[in-house]
Parts: sequence; C-alpha cells; structure tokens
Amino acid sequence: MTTDEITDLLTAAYIDELETVMNYLTNAIVLDGIHAEEVKASLEEDIQEELEHAQILGERLKQLDESPPGSESFEANQHSLQPPEDTTDVQSVIEGVLEAEESAVETYRSLIEAATEANDPVTEDVAVTILADEEAHRTEFRGFQKEFPMD
Repeated sequence: MTTDEITDLLTAAYIDELETVMNYLTNAIVLDGIHAEEVKASLEEDIQEELEHAQILGERLKQLDESPPGSESFEANQHSLQPPEDTTDVQSVIEGVLEAEESAVETYRSLIEAATEANDPVTEDVAVTILADEEAHRTEFRGFQKEFPMD
C-alpha cells in the first residue's frame, strides 16, 4: 500500500465518522417511546466518541501533510441510518447502527492492513484503537437487537 492509499482510507473514515455523528444525533433527538430511551442514551454517548474518532483521523491526516476534507467533499452513504418516519421504530435505528458499525469495522481493518504493509505504525495504532471502540459499539447494539421487541 502507498501513502496515498492510506490517506484515502483515513479520509473516507473521517467522513464516515462525521456522517455517523450527524445520524446518531438526529436519531437520538427524534426517537420516541419508552423503548427508545436506552437506545437514545447510547447514541448520545457514542456521538462524543465518534466525534473524537473524526478528530484523531483529521489530526493523522494533517501529520501526513494532508488536510481533512470539508463539507463540499461529503456524500451521504448511511441510507439505513436515516431517521425513521415512525419515530417509535427503534428497531430500524438499531439495524442502521449495526450496518454503520459493521462498515466502520471493515474500514478500520483495511486501514490496519494498509498501514502494516506501508510500515506506518502510527496509523496502524490509530486504526487499532478506533477499531476496538467500533467493535464495542457493534456489540452493544447487537445486544439491543436481541432484547428489543420486534413489531
């Protein structure tokens, strides 16, 4: 892998983290109902962590003499994480979170592989650290998926 491939992966991850922040925030605001409270609280907690991930990724890009992208580079990809029309449809949000977290896990595993091949231990460490957080989020929402009432 080349440094260009690493910066491309870092940039994609940076944008994905910011899209996740937007969607988690929106869903934490719009969800209604007694069953939504625990999921909303988890989303609110994860927002800060996802924002920290974006900041770490942006700083790593800067260290590699690249600039994190601005909003004009943004193209939405998290279609399954859009707020549901039925604001009590917590299950659809759980499914959307699981899809987003799975995508993040794949991205960080690719970044680890690329950084290892490029002998870039700093980027590898960044990716390993964030991967652990994403896997923890995925595990938490798998638990919600098992416990949440299916309509």
